[in-house]
Amino acid sequence: MLATELDGYDATAVGPRVRALREAMGLSLRELALRCGVSAAMLSQVERGETSPTLQVAARIAAGLELRLSQLLRLDESGSVTVVRAGERGGGGSVRRGHRYEVLTPPIPGQRLELSLHTLAPGAVTGGAEDPPIHEPGSREIALVEAGAVTLLCDGRSYELAAGDCVTFDADLPHHFENHGAAETRLLAVVSAGLRRS
Repeated sequence: MLATELDGYDATAVGPRVRALREAMGLSLRELALRCGVSAAMLSQVERGETSPTLQVAARIAAGLELRLSQLLRLDESGSVTVVRAGERGGGGSVRRGHRYEVLTPPIPGQRLELSLHTLAPGAVTGGAEDPPIHEPGSREIALVEAGAVTLLCDGRSYELAAGDCVTFDADLPHHFENHGAAETRLLAVVSAGLRRS
């Protein structure tokens, strides 16, 4: 990493960010220490803001958090506010199968949350080849039914959801949504990576 790349580096922000990312991954200080080769005592000092890590130590911490150094230091981000305009949304799905989705959050490196809007035609089912890949181990999902009704099948059990209902589940389990109604269904889904503790 070149010195010119460190212009946006805020040493005081590293500690709280390390702690938030570690906790989001469900790691103890000791577990992160084993993953990155930095002592738990040093990590604790960094998290509390008692010391600023050298770039070498910060790079090890980033690796332990499965990030690049620039992601940990937020050098890849353009600012503290990022807007995704309606016409800029990424998405996918299958018109033939009746499932479309749009990703509403920006593709910020290291971001561990994704908000998406799903539209299911009558008879449509999610979980096909065109849909997002299975979520990483530890992921949780929250889905809010905006309109219509949908059935969630998760780990062999079914849950009937109507407009206004909100469900939270372990997204690393086999799951999909089915629209058995006569009207289109819309749902918002938030996927959080690495939060499951069971």
